[in-house]
Amino acid sequence: MGMSVTISAATAQDAEQIFRLQYLCFQSEAELYGNYRIDPLVQTLESVRDEIAADLVFVARLGDEVVGSVRGSIDGEGVGRIGRLCVHPRLQGHGLGTRLLRATEAGLAGERAAKRFQLFTGERSEGNLRLYRKAGYARVGDTTGEDGVRLITLEKEAAAPEFVTSA
Repeated sequence: MGMSVTISAATAQDAEQIFRLQYLCFQSEAELYGNYRIDPLVQTLESVRDEIAADLVFVARLGDEVVGSVRGSIDGEGVGRIGRLCVHPRLQGHGLGTRLLRATEAGLAGERAAKRFQLFTGERSEGNLRLYRKAGYARVGDTTGEDGVRLITLEKEAAAPEFVTSA
């Protein structure tokens, strides 16, 4: 009998699993760019803990194991910034990335009143670009990260809250 994957808010106890998962997941990105100093691979455990305390961080769990994670924060202009979306390689292609992305968007819109969402991905990261386009994101620019990787900036408007009326 299989277990189902659940999406929930990360807790401080998840920090080490998120840290290890991120390191595993971003190896393929590092290889794609020939750069093993990309931000997700050099982030410290302490800064992961800080993000869990300050931002919206969601995890995908298979039993007690964290098999996916994503971070969301809001800037002063109401832009929800989404980052570090990752899913364990053995579970990729089953919709977990989409579920994590939707949870983050819902959290940023509902809890933090985001007006639009923004994220970045490497220009060679075709799988990521497909996921984000399918989720309604459009390219709005590009930049070069501090790690030297060329990044594409994608955005989409936050959906207006749905109001239910009853008679």
